[in-house]
Amino acid sequence: MRFALTVLATLALTSPATAQSVMSGSQFEAYVTGKTLYFGQNGASYGVEEYLPDRRVRWSFLDGQCKDGIWYEEADQICFVYDDNPAPQCWSFYREGTGLRAVFRNDQTATTLYEARQDDDPMLCYGPEVGV
Repeated sequence: MRFALTVLATLALTSPATAQSVMSGSQFEAYVTGKTLYFGQNGASYGVEEYLPDRRVRWSFLDGQCKDGIWYEEADQICFVYDDNPAPQCWSFYREGTGLRAVFRNDQTATTLYEARQDDDPMLCYGPEVGV
């Protein structure tokens, strides 16, 4: 009997009802618009994205090179299209603790990023490289 109660308690704690829900487009928009979010992966800095009005974005891998794009909701995912790459990059976003967790849905490795910090200031973009 004790074993059965332990199994039931474990199942209750791990059931889908307790899992985090994927953010909808409107929830994502309300959370990110006007912010600059810094993302990390496995304890290291990964990149930064500025969320502008009208679902516009600006992304950088923290190298000063920025890519402008847009985001949209499709099938419970938030998809990004950037000026230099027309292929959508789709993610599932979850609210966790004090920030976001993002799971990349375009590949089998399912890259997972987390919000490391946020800022209200625009991000630093150096512009095109200038040759001599």
